[in-house]
Amino acid sequence: MFNPQEDATMTNNVGRLDRGLRVAAGLVLVGLAATGTVGWWGWIGLVPLATGLMGSCPAYSLLGVRTCRTP
Repeated sequence: MFNPQEDATMTNNVGRLDRGLRVAAGLVLVGLAATGTVGWWGWIGLVPLATGLMGSCPAYSLLGVRTCRTP
């Protein structure tokens, strides 16, 4: 059953390795976009950067995926 209080909270579902890779990839893409090396699409790096820093991925929640060991 749908519980708005439980479902509205963001739980950690991204593990340490996954977080590190997301932050690294996000920083590289944003850096390349900021220097003009790649086009505007490089700003998509903000998504993995944000999800890596927060430790929660909305797509993982929808798909039921967890790379984090702790519940």
